[in-house]
Amino acid sequence: MEELIQIEGVAKSYGAYRVHEDLTLSIHKGECFTLLGPSGCGKTVLLRLIAGFEFPDAGVIRIGGVVVSDPAVRVNLPPDSRRLGMVFQDYAVWPHMTVFDNVAYPLKLMKKTRQELTDRVMETVEMVGMKGLEKRVPSELSGGQQQRVALARALIAKPSLLLLDEPLTNLDANLREEMRFEIKELQRKLETTVLYVTHDQEVALAISDRLAVMDERGKIRQMGTPWEIFERPADPFVFNFMGVANFLPVRNEEGKYLVGNGSQSIPWEKPEGSAKDWAAAFRPSDVKIGRSGEGLRGAVRRASFLGAMMDYLVDVDGASLRVSAETHEAIGLMFEEGEDCVVSFRELHWFEAEKLREALTANAHNNEGVRV
Repeated sequence: MEELIQIEGVAKSYGAYRVHEDLTLSIHKGECFTLLGPSGCGKTVLLRLIAGFEFPDAGVIRIGGVVVSDPAVRVNLPPDSRRLGMVFQDYAVWPHMTVFDNVAYPLKLMKKTRQELTDRVMETVEMVGMKGLEKRVPSELSGGQQQRVALARALIAKPSLLLLDEPLTNLDANLREEMRFEIKELQRKLETTVLYVTHDQEVALAISDRLAVMDERGKIRQMGTPWEIFERPADPFVFNFMGVANFLPVRNEEGKYLVGNGSQSIPWEKPEGSAKDWAAAFRPSDVKIGRSGEGLRGAVRRASFLGAMMDYLVDVDGASLRVSAETHEAIGLMFEEGEDCVVSFRELHWFEAEKLREALTANAHNNEGVRV
């Protein structure tokens, strides 16, 4: 596939604080690519380097085959020469301008004729679902409507690249869900290349053709499709960051793999490797809970009804496991706190315990996984 953005060996520091070092990345033309990582990992810095608001200390950035940043030869094209649009987290719409004038502003700078300007603005306003509101000012709009105005303004000049910096963070949950699908639909309709920055795993999985997971040091831990990232994590950092994670400690004692601090042996696949201590990793939805059958014996410590889902906290030999079950499937098999149960697993990922400790130390993502 044709590459629209090429980032080669980019480094960026602020004084003694090093944000990026030897970062290399390419983004295909026409795809929606997401940079996903914890706060402070350098996602927005990389976006600003691509946009031209920041200048790298080293490395080369190309957009459409054109070098836009290269400190070695003192090249740094200004943002308005890079043919891109950008939407910020805080909307950044001008409060004294109407919707029409906010959206029209880039075309005014390009000195388009009044007729072309009007036609393009009305077409774009309708495209983002704001038809009939073009005479309103931002104070008369909701947060979601203001973000649509910002999106229309970024799209009006038909950029080759659209940069989105956490654009849904300030919206409520329902609006976030609605807007993420609208953004994806617009991207498909316009065939625009989108680079999206977020720390929200659900948004990244929903809109991305590909994504890159970054750690707190700005290093890319894995790149791939949403399915590859979620179902085939490259390491425990990625697995832990991509959602609620369970880690069941498993120790090798004379060839027997025992769980937690007890004597139960795992009756499923064994890890491949010579390490003594392991962790079986899985999602709450990967656990099957019952009252009998093959599996590990445990006890329900917490039972929470969450509407469509039942959420359980199960103790297995000192290890606490989050378990989720669809309520309509759990009817007749619901557990009360204190009840004994049997757990088995649909899928397990194996990680060496030492590598998992390093990942959990680096990743402060909240989960109720066990300590290993």
